[in-house]
Amino acid sequence: MSRAVHLLPVSPSPSGLPALMSALAAALDGSGPAVLPVSEEAVGAPSDAGLTAPGDVAVVIRTSGSTGAPRGVLLAASALRASGEATAARLGGHGRWLLALPTEHVAGLQVVARSLLAGTTPVVMPAGPFRAEAFARAVESFDAGGPASGRRYTSLVPTQLHRLLDSPAGLEALRTFDAVLLGGAAASPAMVESARGAGGRVLTTYGMSETCGGCVYDGEPLDGVRVDVDPDGRVLLAGPVLAAGYLGRPDLDAEAFVLRDGVRWLRTSDLGELVADDVSGAPRLRVLGRVDDVIVTGGAKVAPAAVEGVLHTLATVAEACVVGVADAEWGQAVTAVVVPRPGSDGPTLAEARTAVTAALGPAAAPRRLLVVGSLPVRGPGKVDRRAVAEGVAAALAEHLDAPEDDAGHGAVARQPGGAR
Repeated sequence: MSRAVHLLPVSPSPSGLPALMSALAAALDGSGPAVLPVSEEAVGAPSDAGLTAPGDVAVVIRTSGSTGAPRGVLLAASALRASGEATAARLGGHGRWLLALPTEHVAGLQVVARSLLAGTTPVVMPAGPFRAEAFARAVESFDAGGPASGRRYTSLVPTQLHRLLDSPAGLEALRTFDAVLLGGAAASPAMVESARGAGGRVLTTYGMSETCGGCVYDGEPLDGVRVDVDPDGRVLLAGPVLAAGYLGRPDLDAEAFVLRDGVRWLRTSDLGELVADDVSGAPRLRVLGRVDDVIVTGGAKVAPAAVEGVLHTLATVAEACVVGVADAEWGQAVTAVVVPRPGSDGPTLAEARTAVTAALGPAAAPRRLLVVGSLPVRGPGKVDRRAVAEGVAAALAEHLDAPEDDAGHGAVARQPGGAR
């Protein structure tokens, strides 16, 4: 039995919320077609005409995956409900949400779905670039809505949190939430610690469209979710939140979903490890980065996320992205791209190498450093590593005479808009 899929243009403004809530409610209770939310600019592709999905599917989320090729992730109503109820259980009950993310992506759509389960209506950020002052004004409207529960939640990406921490009004607004889910991209441990130290109740989340969004909070899986790591270090996820598969792509289904002892698991594209919690001793998931992001330098494998974690501990670094750049001697050279903290010139290459060598060993130490004003992002706020790598190649080509650090380890380059 199949079900029609309704292509639903979603507006980034509050005016578009009623139509989305109505369509999503009908999709969840079976009284309407499945919903495929798309940005208004993406409407009209010929391939979108006459789409159908299995009868239990309520939502199709379009995602590019690691290759950039579009795919439609099939989310059953039961999976979305399981995700929403498990989230509420972890956070301490249903509440009212502030929507600050685009609803064509799973994290934004889940804010609407959780609101429907709670019987509340989310407060919506105004259209346009995310601004801390606009966030603060949106928070002020919570009291006017008469929420069914006094609990307040929101879901953010690291770039948004970074902007809130730099704004007194944004930080004050952040403190009013009972929980702030932070996901969509790897977050700097230093930034998370800073937010929590300032009174923000931040929980880091890990998940993807194929798991109805975040399903592991602060390294601990939600109720019903199981986490494992295969012998190759790849993260595996199981539980009622898993997607039914991909729209019209049985080849991807067979690649992504595997059976182990009768249990269906999602074989993610991420590397990870299970580590003992410092307090309870219970295993927690630590994500090390994507499989296809691994840098092979001089025969050694380097996980960019691990290097980024060390760079984020430096007082002069606000944001960091690490990529591999083709190198005649090393195969790939570990290259750090950093955004300096306000008032700082950023780290020197020697400082970056010293910190990373001490934590991860010399093979992981950056051989090149690029200081920029901002990192390119895609989707709901993920750093666009492909664009970063292209920018690095262009910048280094323009700075062939850039000076090496004092030890002669590599070049330091600067882009317009950077602090150096």
